[in-house]
Amino acid sequence: MFTRTSRRHWLAAAAMTGAAALALTGCAGGDAGGEYDPDEEVTLNFTWWGNDDRADRYQQLIDAFEEEHPNITIDGTFTDFPSYWEKRKTEAAGGGLPDVWQFSDSYLREYAEPGLLLDLDTVAEYIDFDAFEDSLKQTGQLEGTQYSLPTGYSSWAVFLNDGLLEEAGVEPYEGGTTYDEYTEWMAEVTEATGGEVYGGTDMTQRIQTFENVLRAEGDNLYTEDGELGFTEDQLRDFWNSGAEARDGVAIPQQQLEEIAPISGFGSNRTASEASWSNFLGGYLADSGAESVTLVAPPLDVPGGTDLYRQAGLQMAISADTDHPEAAAMWLDFVVNSEQAGEIFGTTLGFPASETKLAGTTLEGVDAQVAEYLESVSDRIGDAPPVPVVGYGSLEQTFWDLGKSIGLGAISVDDAVSQFFSEAQVILG
Repeated sequence: MFTRTSRRHWLAAAAMTGAAALALTGCAGGDAGGEYDPDEEVTLNFTWWGNDDRADRYQQLIDAFEEEHPNITIDGTFTDFPSYWEKRKTEAAGGGLPDVWQFSDSYLREYAEPGLLLDLDTVAEYIDFDAFEDSLKQTGQLEGTQYSLPTGYSSWAVFLNDGLLEEAGVEPYEGGTTYDEYTEWMAEVTEATGGEVYGGTDMTQRIQTFENVLRAEGDNLYTEDGELGFTEDQLRDFWNSGAEARDGVAIPQQQLEEIAPISGFGSNRTASEASWSNFLGGYLADSGAESVTLVAPPLDVPGGTDLYRQAGLQMAISADTDHPEAAAMWLDFVVNSEQAGEIFGTTLGFPASETKLAGTTLEGVDAQVAEYLESVSDRIGDAPPVPVVGYGSLEQTFWDLGKSIGLGAISVDDAVSQFFSEAQVILG
């Protein structure tokens, strides 16, 4: 079972994990096919990425599940997002993936195609698929096979620390302006506080911002054929657009390196930050802020549908689990139970299943997320193509290069060349 001690041990181990190539050896996904024995003592390994707030909520859910199923013990661990996927690569190469794990649709092809994920139809007796709309259920499907299920869905948002802005005497960012106007607003905050609190973070570090820029223009990060959907010039223009923010307006990258894995917003060093809407609860916990507001991210193309209903946070079962039925029961509890809705609210995304939503009381933070999703409904477009194999690695490469640009360790031109060179290798 998850403990503070085991968490520290996990984080220490994750920090020592080097970048390992994912040696996908084509493990065949086995059939469940067995009868569940409610008297058999079972221990399931379960892992996720996130912060202390998410860990505390998972522990509450684990306790509730174990009370209903006293023969099943959930051994939970967690770490930050980058370390999480490096650990999974190492485990995949060695054949030791967790029984159940928090998953991302970004990695669906990468782990499903070589047979590392269990076909959930083989344990359909233990999972309520009917609680999901088809469009959300399909986010965990590859060529018609259900490999994962979403915990919820989110949209990209800008978070504002209301208390810090009040102290600075700066009006809150209204949302939905151009990117240049958002940068001007950040500069106002930084100037008003003398740099004690920065207006925000360089948005060009995140591939999600680039995705929004591309989608507003009718493009996507990648094509249905598994190729990049943008050119070197488009990426160069995007990274160059962050030059003004990096010139004393946004928090310096060196400061972010010193406080990682806590973000600038979570540590109260920035008054705004862009991320997924379901991060609201975690941001409140990390920052200790009394009030955080969500507003629409910038948009340079009037009427552009740059946002989408992102159901990237999913749950999956490893193909080589020794306890597929028990694992399916735990997965179903996470994505479908009313207890999950009550404990997590919207912090894992707005509930994707109707049964989980039934347990969610939409008040406070959860009502705020629901109101935000409604407020940007006119900017919601079609979902992007199923992520290409290696998208998770591309996302991390993009982030790493963006941070290197911020540190002055690499020029934009060299970063563009390096990204496309690595993309060519990753995408084959």
